[in-house]
Amino acid sequence: MKVLKSFAEAVWVFLLFMGCTLIFYYGILWVSSGYQDYHRYDEPSGRATKVFQVEEPINLEPSLWRLQLFLNHGE
Repeated sequence: MKVLKSFAEAVWVFLLFMGCTLIFYYGILWVSSGYQDYHRYDEPSGRATKVFQVEEPINLEPSLWRLQLFLNHGE
């Protein structure tokens, strides 16, 4: 009788775990479907203001030029 009760509890925990896993999985699918067609690198529409201005790099040796590029652009 005790073995049967332990088995029933194990099945209950397994079913609870699988149910929560499926809810989480389909929740993630639902959230990601909203961002599927979102193109964040498209040019903005409306009254967008340009906030970045490209400047010509100063004549530096290549390693310092890469450092300047990294600091300016965050590459």
